[in-house]
Amino acid sequence: MVLLAGLLAGPALAQAVDNSTAATGARAAENAVRGASDAFGTSIGRETIGLYNAGNVRGFSPTAAGNVRIDGLYFDQVWGLNPRLRRATTIRVGLSALGSPFPAPTGIVDYAFRKPGDDAALSVLGALNQWGNAALELDANLPVAKGLSMAAGAAQFDDRFYNATRASFWQVSLAARYAPSDAVEILPFLARSEGFDQTGPIFLPAGEGLPPRLPRRLFKGPEWARYRGVAFNAGVLGTWRPGPGWEVRAGLFRSLFDDARGFANLITDVAADGRGNQLVIADPPVKFASTSGELRLTRTIIDGPRTHRIHASLRARAGDRRFDGSDFIDLGATSIFAPTRAPPPRLEFSEQQKDRVRQIIAGIAWEARWPGVGELSLGVQTTDYAKRIGLPSLAPVVTDASPLLYNATLAVELTPRLIAYAGTVTGLEESGIAPGNAANRNEALPAIRTRQHDAGLRWAISGDVRLVAGLFDVRKPYFNLDAGNHFDALGEVINRGIELSVSGAVTSRFSMVAGSVLLWPRVTGAGVALGRVGDQPVGAISRRIELNLDWRPPLLDGLGVDLAISHRSPEVATVSAQTRIPARTLVDLGARYSFRLAGQSALLRLQVENLTDLQGFELQGAGAYDLIPGRRVGGYLTIDF
Repeated sequence: MVLLAGLLAGPALAQAVDNSTAATGARAAENAVRGASDAFGTSIGRETIGLYNAGNVRGFSPTAAGNVRIDGLYFDQVWGLNPRLRRATTIRVGLSALGSPFPAPTGIVDYAFRKPGDDAALSVLGALNQWGNAALELDANLPVAKGLSMAAGAAQFDDRFYNATRASFWQVSLAARYAPSDAVEILPFLARSEGFDQTGPIFLPAGEGLPPRLPRRLFKGPEWARYRGVAFNAGVLGTWRPGPGWEVRAGLFRSLFDDARGFANLITDVAADGRGNQLVIADPPVKFASTSGELRLTRTIIDGPRTHRIHASLRARAGDRRFDGSDFIDLGATSIFAPTRAPPPRLEFSEQQKDRVRQIIAGIAWEARWPGVGELSLGVQTTDYAKRIGLPSLAPVVTDASPLLYNATLAVELTPRLIAYAGTVTGLEESGIAPGNAANRNEALPAIRTRQHDAGLRWAISGDVRLVAGLFDVRKPYFNLDAGNHFDALGEVINRGIELSVSGAVTSRFSMVAGSVLLWPRVTGAGVALGRVGDQPVGAISRRIELNLDWRPPLLDGLGVDLAISHRSPEVATVSAQTRIPARTLVDLGARYSFRLAGQSALLRLQVENLTDLQGFELQGAGAYDLIPGRRVGGYLTIDF
């Protein structure tokens, strides 16, 4: 499916994020509300807005499903591309997915790569909040010679959290852009992150029901339960245009994290008076790594007013995981209102399991675009998937799959301002890993068949203001905790919904991004019929509303005021669907001031998050809870040199 930018009489079907300034290192101009093209999810710099994000699209996670791209090319993410290397993140779903020749049922997370520019530049950002969180970010760009430029970035983060835990980590990155001619561009990069993080508690009540009100800013140790690890990304993107109408694009990536030590800190059987038991799960060194990439050939043919494009793609990945072998430390009876002090134990780990995945995907897609009429897009993919998992001393559990996948989309221009489309797509997607409170903690789950049908309208209301409305039906196997606390397939989950987005510059001084999604999630299967599983999945909600406003008052040049309101309906919290986290509405209020400091562009950003200091719970898995952070006041200063 491809961008209908060629429709001459009307607006484009999909809009790219407006981030040209970010590509050159001018971070003082970053603004997600002004840059977003719809309400379906946009991240620019330190700002993230929209109905969806990399972990949740239409009730599912595109990241867990393996649907991540870098400038449209396939990337099997183990560790996300850090802000030093990405200038924006866009969630491509529904109409916003038009632009990807091989869409996915769970949506696509598309990183826009921060290309080194032709001008020397340096951006410095310093951040601080009321809890003592501090950050320093540096992003530099240096032209070396004609057609060659370099970019480097570094950041240090020292964080204090709502549960009084602390974390400290650093990032470094290096990228280059080599473009000896207009027909060739090569972008190598690498990034590394290292740090530690104290492990905060997760609360599991005894039976159904929510835990009592959880304390804030109380360190519920133990002190020695500290995560420590290293993450790494490296790769190269390339584009070659050998002649008119021909384009070759390629990407090769390596992504990994290598954890020296990891923990889960569980407060189980929590009673109404706050009493419970504390169990710490310690992991031996764990390593997840993947090599992935894509080679894509595109042929463009002009046929009078019509444009045909044919894409041939070859994608592949090789992933390896080492996990399991955990030690369980029972710290006994505790209270959620008292700190935990326990001496470090002598850890005894058991044999670890190994998980190996190999996958090759070959596909061909065709699109025909007719300005003033519409677009037809068809694609087919064949995949060879093989997974081996188990203890080295035993025969592995084998999973193989070779499905034929397809996608089809028809878009019609009803009027110069109104476009309608309908599409269907099937996929073979990953289903993530088992959560920390499962008996098979950290186990990579098998790939699953998924499918989606959707349809929608896009209306250019006036000027830059656009309305997008869509219907969708997404189906996939349902994984959660069974009666033995094993994270496994329990049936099929069907997410049907309606989504709505209104976005754009209402006036030269007022921009808005507003979105809403109504959901009707259902679980089917033998487990539901027998009463072992509820008819709604864990994490299900029936509605979500997001409103972001950005106003630049005429009183003072460079001043901006912004408001964010996020509402979510009650959330299903247990496998039985009998317990729900109450509905909540969060309000954030912010201001920004763009000015000149010593002759350089600067931005001062202040923000109050959770303005009303709302109390409540965050779901961390079936029957597992954390608390909502309280009111936070913070800010940062960015200077572009």
